[in-house]
Amino acid sequence: MAIDWQKLSEQYQEDYLADLTTLVSIDSARDDSQATDEYPLGPGPAKALIAFLGLAERDGFKTKNLDNLVGYVEFGEGDDTLAILGHADVMPAGKGWHTDAFTLTEKDGNLYGRGTSDDKGPSLAAYYGLKMLKDQGILPKMTIRFIIGTDEESDWTGMNHYLDLEPAPTLGFSPDAEFPLINGEKGNVTFTTTFAGTNGNDVTLSEFDAGLRENMVPRDAEATVKVADGAKVVADFNDFLASAPVTGEASVAADGVHFHVVGKAAHGMEPKNGINAGTYLATFLNTLNFGGDAADFLSLLANELHDDSRAHKLGIAFTDQVMGDLTMNVGIQQFTADQSALINTNLRYPTGTGAADIQAGLEKATANMAVTIKQGREMVPHYVDPSDPIVATLMDVYRQQTGDMDAQPEVVGGGTYGRLMKRGVAFGALFPGTADTMHQADEFQPKADLLKAMAIYGQAIYELTK
Repeated sequence: MAIDWQKLSEQYQEDYLADLTTLVSIDSARDDSQATDEYPLGPGPAKALIAFLGLAERDGFKTKNLDNLVGYVEFGEGDDTLAILGHADVMPAGKGWHTDAFTLTEKDGNLYGRGTSDDKGPSLAAYYGLKMLKDQGILPKMTIRFIIGTDEESDWTGMNHYLDLEPAPTLGFSPDAEFPLINGEKGNVTFTTTFAGTNGNDVTLSEFDAGLRENMVPRDAEATVKVADGAKVVADFNDFLASAPVTGEASVAADGVHFHVVGKAAHGMEPKNGINAGTYLATFLNTLNFGGDAADFLSLLANELHDDSRAHKLGIAFTDQVMGDLTMNVGIQQFTADQSALINTNLRYPTGTGAADIQAGLEKATANMAVTIKQGREMVPHYVDPSDPIVATLMDVYRQQTGDMDAQPEVVGGGTYGRLMKRGVAFGALFPGTADTMHQADEFQPKADLLKAMAIYGQAIYELTK
C-alpha cells in the first residue's frame, strides 16, 4: 500500500495539538505524599493515564487500565505482540520557566511545556501513528499494544505491574529517546550515601538542599550557614560567583547566611549538558571551617564528586568501545542539622564494569567518614544486535522518511522501557540537531519534528506488522 505518511500526518495536526494541550495541562509528576489506594503514585500520573486512555476510547480502540498504574491500547490480533511503550508521567517542573510549564505554548515553531519532549509529545505522536493505520483501514497481522506507564521517571512500578499481569511482548520500541534509533542502553544504578547530620565547629551547616530527582542535574541549590562574620562570607561568595559558571545570591539573616545558587538542569544521562548548582555551592562552602558530618558532606561533594561526570576522582572511570563512558550524576543533595543528610549518585555504565566496582569507589572515598552507602535499583546494560529485523526495519523507515542514508543506530546512557524486552529498542522522537531539553526548564519540541515523527511512527508500525 502506497501511503504518503508525511502528508497524512499533516492532516492530524489540529487534533494532535488539541490532545497534547490536554495532556500537558496535567501535572503528572509522581508524588508519593499524595498516594492513595485509588492513586498509588499520586493523582497526577493516574489522571494523565486516564486522559491518554480516554483519547483512545474516543477513537474506537480497545483499552484497559491496570489499577491506575499502567494501561494499554490494543489493535489487531495475532500470536505475536508488538509493544509501543510510552509514559504519561513527567519530571517535576522546577524553577526557571519562561512559560507556564503546564500550558502548551507555541512560540517560533516550538511547543513548550512539561512533557512536550519527554514523553507526552513523542508518545502522542506514536499513538497517532497507530491511529493513522486504524483510520486507513489497515489491519495488522499481529497484536499491537500501545502501553502507557506512569512512573518511568522513577522506579517503573507501572510497567513492572504490566509485566506481572500480562504476557511479555514479542518485540517493540519506546518513543522516549532520540532518532535515528537506540539499540543499546547502558546499565543504570543509584547509590545513596547517608550521614547523621552532625556539626563540629562554630561554623555550622543548618541545611543544604539541591536536586529534585536522581536522574536530573540540579538547577537550584540553597543552604543556610551559621557563622560569626556573615558579611565577610557574603563578600567571599560574591567573589566566588564572579569566576564560576553559576549565578546566585547570599544574604545575612537572623538565623544565619542564606545562599542560593542557580546552575542548569539537564537529563542525568549526560551530566556535562548541565551545571550542578549543588556541587558548585558545596565547593564554596567547603572553604569554611565546618566539622563533623557537615565537613564530610561538603568535602565529598566538593572534592570527590564536583565537575567529574566520568568519576575519575572516585577511581571508577570506565569506557567500552561500543557503549562508551561510564557517567555519574550527583542528583539529590540534602543536609538537615542533627537529623540526616544524603548524597544521591546516579551512574550509567557500559558493559565491563558494574555496581560492585562503583560501590568500591564510593567506599574508598568515604573510608574516613561515618556514612552508610546503599545501592538502589539496578538495570544492567541492554543491547540489540543491529542485524535484528526490528533494528533493520526501523532504520530503513527512518532513512526513507528523512533521506539520511548515513544514519546508524546508537548506544546511549538513558534508560527507556525498550530495555524491558529482549528485542526492544528506543526510537525517537528527538531528531539530530534539535536541542535536548528533557528534564530542563523551558522543555520544548519543534512542532514540525513531532509531525515528522508521527509519519515515521505510522510507517514503522505498518512495516513491522504487515
